[in-house]
Amino acid sequence: MKFNIALIKGDGIGPEIIDSACQVLDKVGNKFGHEFIYTDIKAGGCAIDEFGVPLPDGALEECLQSDSVLLGAVGGPRWDNLPGHLRPERALLNIRKGLELFANLRPARLIPVLKEASPLRRETVEKGFDLLIVRELTGGMYFGKSGRYLSKDGETAFDTETYSVKEIRRIGKVAFETARTRRSHVTSIDKANVMESSRLWRETMHELAKEYPDVELKDMLVDNAAMQLVQNPAQFDVIVTSNIFGDILSDEASQLTGSIGLLPSASLGETKRGMYEPIHGSAPDIAGKDMANPIATVLSAAMMLRLSFGLNKEADAVEKAVDDVLASGLRTQDIAWGGPSISGSAMTKALLERL
Repeated sequence: MKFNIALIKGDGIGPEIIDSACQVLDKVGNKFGHEFIYTDIKAGGCAIDEFGVPLPDGALEECLQSDSVLLGAVGGPRWDNLPGHLRPERALLNIRKGLELFANLRPARLIPVLKEASPLRRETVEKGFDLLIVRELTGGMYFGKSGRYLSKDGETAFDTETYSVKEIRRIGKVAFETARTRRSHVTSIDKANVMESSRLWRETMHELAKEYPDVELKDMLVDNAAMQLVQNPAQFDVIVTSNIFGDILSDEASQLTGSIGLLPSASLGETKRGMYEPIHGSAPDIAGKDMANPIATVLSAAMMLRLSFGLNKEADAVEKAVDDVLASGLRTQDIAWGGPSISGSAMTKALLERL
């Protein structure tokens, strides 16, 4: 089988980790009889430097013509002072909107051999956790009306949280359907005690839950959820929430695992095409030094194999290779915690050998 993949290597360590993921995909292709065809697309800070905009003409069309998109990382301090519409991150927002990728899936699983790295209390860590945050990605405050005006108090800014029943239902369906493949429990996070948009969110989730009698639904206010993630993450299976709440809670959940360098993510829409990326940033301070951990990007590629291409055996093989290499004791600097470490390319080589 042939699959066309749009590669957005991006900035900082992005090119390094994407190259590692492509080596793993090519190994999978050789092992299972597939061909992966790559198209490089400029987006983010590198596109600003070359074209003056974060997403140049034709880039979105290339993504639309692909079977899926694999992204490294975009952004960095050198572009921080640009206006909002020219920031590197605007490329991602435009791609998500253009591809209608409304659901972001971020797993957070405690890997047993790395449990000492978790900042949680020992008795909490011993319980383990394996949760998935389903974040609405194209609505809410990040896409609502915003602006500035002069009031009696001086310059005033506003951002608007807006959600429709349609938007809430479609992200809710992703959560309920995914929960059916896991432990059949959904926790819906909102701020219904204060926000009208959250009250509509809760009402809609409860109506949708009637279509999934085999899945348990629980409501939780976002401030309590932030506390419960630290206190008892094992209680969660699938978490579904709005764009801004999901952005914050998924970053919190990533830290519970002990390293942001291990966690993948997927952004999906109505079609099989998705965008897959590690949740960490571009880390410009270590770019070009062969220090970047490729595992989060490799696991993102595994999610692409499973969710967009339907290649479950292939995804299982990649995920098992990661688990086996970590179990063997090999560590990049970000997860070595003062002990011996290997380079990013050496970690990639170990994964290829294990595959």
